[in-house]
Amino acid sequence: MKNFLTTAWVLCLITVTTAQNYFISFAGTGASSNVDSVLVENLSQCTNMTINGSDILNLTTTVGIEDFNNVYEGSVQVYPNPSASDFSIEFDVAMDERISIVLYEVTGKTILQTLFFMHKGHHVFSIKGLSTGFYPLQIVSAHCIYTAKLISNGSKSCIPEISHSGQLNRIDLPKKNKHHNKAIISMLFNAGDTLKLTGKSGQFRTVKMLFPTQDDAVTFDFTVCTDADSNHYAVVQIGNQLWMQENLKTTHYRDGSPIPNVTDSATWGSLSSGAYCNYHNDTTEGNYYGRLYNFYAVADTRNICPAGWHVTSNPEWNILEKFLDPTVDTSASAWMGRGTIIGRILKESCNTRWAYLDTTWGLNSAGFSALCANFRNNTGAWSLAPNNDHDDAFWTSTPYSVNTAWGLSLRWCFSDIYVMPLINMKSGSSVRCIKD
Repeated sequence: MKNFLTTAWVLCLITVTTAQNYFISFAGTGASSNVDSVLVENLSQCTNMTINGSDILNLTTTVGIEDFNNVYEGSVQVYPNPSASDFSIEFDVAMDERISIVLYEVTGKTILQTLFFMHKGHHVFSIKGLSTGFYPLQIVSAHCIYTAKLISNGSKSCIPEISHSGQLNRIDLPKKNKHHNKAIISMLFNAGDTLKLTGKSGQFRTVKMLFPTQDDAVTFDFTVCTDADSNHYAVVQIGNQLWMQENLKTTHYRDGSPIPNVTDSATWGSLSSGAYCNYHNDTTEGNYYGRLYNFYAVADTRNICPAGWHVTSNPEWNILEKFLDPTVDTSASAWMGRGTIIGRILKESCNTRWAYLDTTWGLNSAGFSALCANFRNNTGAWSLAPNNDHDDAFWTSTPYSVNTAWGLSLRWCFSDIYVMPLINMKSGSSVRCIKD
């Protein structure tokens, strides 16, 4: 057993010291300064996880020590934290074995590493001598892995040191100033990968795109975006514009007036007033992909967007197009397909209806996350999508003639954006709102 433990420890040490790590922390601003959770999506590998907003995301080229089996399930406790002087560290040891305690700078550089032989039980350690900063901590044996973070606000710096303070029975544990510390959560990452981060704080959600090359601190600017049905929308900043990151799904105008839900095709085709529908009259479609609205609902003075937001105009869409793909010709005469990559930039990626051609499906590198929501034409017929995997369409708020308006779509088998000023106002399309 002793030889096994020694071998396992050496393997742990090699893995920890050779892995490339980026540490990402999170903060909130705007409508909330607190981050409850973060959905982390690696769009290049199509993997995802949800972590606490106070945790540290460790992007690593290897899962390292977390690959070992029989990991002891327990917790590490750090108090006080933050601290201006000494930190107390408590954790359980599953059996008599060697324990490594490693303290890092946020850059990943090891500043303190020590090895103890510990008996089974609950142990207390003391760490002192840290200057102001953030310090990831890792405690490793053949049967346990603990991670924590130490936040020091000490004004003086000396040589960091760690000492064993003793072993406690469970009944002797301190009752005050003790709390579970936040974890360092590892996620596999390769150079060049694209991350989509969705920070959540209560009802607020904000999306940030990250292309990591170093340690980073991500701040989510939380913004109120709530419609008349109390749907709360995620938002994303693209250039100087703040967009809804989801399709509109309200069934009421801003003043609370209902928007008629018209299911019959003939009735839909005869309308000259506002209406909405769910694709194929399937409520599940509407709840996930957003509702489809005719232009009369878009143009209604009662407003369909949340307070402080409005339906995006054609010139505002043009700004987005040019920002994301300089090859786009946004002149009024440039109709139909334009741009060489913007369609892929706007489309959602990973296991979606867009997954048809490798050269056309979504990259979502701007976080716009366009879904293949399909559409309804001016006669009330549904788009030609036998497997619901064809195109989508978006209204702009800009009319073109008495019966037509500017609209645009993303197509499953093209990487461009398809723009037309002649969309019949009776058609049913998705809506994205933009901040006033």
